[in-house]
Amino acid sequence: MGQRSIAKSVVAGGLLGGALDLLFAVSFAAYNGAAPSRVFQAIASGLLGDAASSGGVCVDVLGIACHFGMSILWAGLFALIAWRQPALARRPILAGLVFGIVVFLTMRLVVLPLSAYPHPVTFKPLATVLDLLSHMFLFGTPIALVVSRAILAQGSNNSFKPNTLRGGNLQR
Repeated sequence: MGQRSIAKSVVAGGLLGGALDLLFAVSFAAYNGAAPSRVFQAIASGLLGDAASSGGVCVDVLGIACHFGMSILWAGLFALIAWRQPALARRPILAGLVFGIVVFLTMRLVVLPLSAYPHPVTFKPLATVLDLLSHMFLFGTPIALVVSRAILAQGSNNSFKPNTLRGGNLQR
């Protein structure tokens, strides 16, 4: 176990969380009468703006790639934070739920407004609650579980020493 296994867990956790989040988004869109391609185009609109809505398969693929790329980046951020704060890795469900809230709020309040996304960010009650729950249970928690397992496994090999990261005297 080493840095390689943590990197693999970041990719695996990001792909798992991203897949579950995308499955929710596609399902919710279908429930509301929209095709999956509309979800993928909405994601791609963060880069392309309004032009994404007239795109075809290439725009759909771009949207999917952007979604999974962001998911892996978020998983990497969780790994970095959990590596520096081992208590998060020891409580991955709680950490994942909170991480999901942070991701939801950051995406809605920072990333989307700064991107080329062509619509104002809204907080319609039902969609907001469902999207928040999706980020908590289907995105943040799977990432935290997968990444935390790798971080804790590294600690069991005595190569992970939290007290050397922060200069403190932490108990495991």
